[in-house]
Amino acid sequence: MGDKPTIAISHLGCEKNRIDTEHMLGLLVEAGYGVDSNEELADYVIVNTCSFIEAARTESVRTLVELAEANKKIVITGCMAQHFQEQLLDELPEAVAVVGTGDYHKIVDVIERAESGERVKEISFEPTYIADETTPRYRTTTEGVAYLRVAEGCDYRCAFCIIPHLRGNQRSRTIESIVAEAQQLVNQGVQEIILISQITTNYGLDIYGKPQLAELLRALGKVDIPWIRMHYAYPTGLTPDVIAAIKDTPNVLPYLDLPLQHSHPDVLRAMNRPFQGRVNDSIIERIKDALPSAVLRTTLIVGFPGETEEHFQHLLEFVERHEFDHVGVFTFSAEEGTPAKDLPNQIAQEVMDRRRDAIMALQQPISLRKNQQQTGKVVDVLIEQENPATGELIGRSGRFSPEVDGLVYVRGAAKLGTIVPVMIESADTYDLYGHILN
Repeated sequence: MGDKPTIAISHLGCEKNRIDTEHMLGLLVEAGYGVDSNEELADYVIVNTCSFIEAARTESVRTLVELAEANKKIVITGCMAQHFQEQLLDELPEAVAVVGTGDYHKIVDVIERAESGERVKEISFEPTYIADETTPRYRTTTEGVAYLRVAEGCDYRCAFCIIPHLRGNQRSRTIESIVAEAQQLVNQGVQEIILISQITTNYGLDIYGKPQLAELLRALGKVDIPWIRMHYAYPTGLTPDVIAAIKDTPNVLPYLDLPLQHSHPDVLRAMNRPFQGRVNDSIIERIKDALPSAVLRTTLIVGFPGETEEHFQHLLEFVERHEFDHVGVFTFSAEEGTPAKDLPNQIAQEVMDRRRDAIMALQQPISLRKNQQQTGKVVDVLIEQENPATGELIGRSGRFSPEVDGLVYVRGAAKLGTIVPVMIESADTYDLYGHILN
């Protein structure tokens, strides 16, 4: 036997996909493969693709084509592999394998089969796999932060979303398994764990018969980790019990990521989000009353087919009324294989762009004001990067989640991956500026 080939992974897509990348790296390293971050030097490049919306697919395809032109042996994994398996094999002769979203744990076997000359197609029709704390993992985030997947897949069928079709129905891990992995991460020096799944407020429903997010948060509260952050909390799942668990568990950050998508009942019905119903206003008020310190982030879609000027006005007023800390706005993307693709009254891209810009213009002064309220305060900041030229440090406070929210620019000395007290001196729309208190 000759030496084992070297392998690089090109990662695209969301943090759920990132965990899959990290497990593939862990499994390959454990099996004795050389894993190289430099794609030019590697024999194989695994491209972990995204297929959520058109823009993501375009990026995935561009990456694949560039690697094909460089004569790389390409292994295509992730959502796009699940979505377009046959087409990818047909159109990319350089692809030696396609691997589905529920099959990435077979990556070592896939590489061995490809090495022996087989063109591998390893795709479960309905993904059911979920990794646990015993699955090797090689983290790719900064030392202080790690994502922890509590469940995979989704039982909802929102009209715009292809994800359940690509990742299967919800399957949760046990509380014991999640706590065990959290403990492993703490032992590696992690300061912040971000709980992710497709819908975190439904955690446990499939294995315990009812959601167990409150119980999970309380169990994680016993783990010695400074920050626990939740992503993708549907407001209807933020029951009084869950809110009490957030409140009573000191290391659970009062940071709520509410993927609301819209405010108008007609649009929510058309999106097939009836579980969200007409409850947005009262629920958000209830959350704010129960958790006055909560940082609220939301994501919205403008331009869903049939969204009228009146519907959009309703959304504008909603954003103005609730004063979220962070708002992300996406223009609707009509996806093959989703019901929304075939709806009448599709909206022109320039109308969608104008609507998105209007919400962002409305939100910016709100975000600025929220950030400015931090000036003169001392906040805990997780230090993540250092600018070697200036010595300036960059991190995040509990208000900010990685990738999607702002940063804190810090003067002073601190070790990467530690949490330090920072006096905030100034703020702009997205970021904060301050110095370490000694």
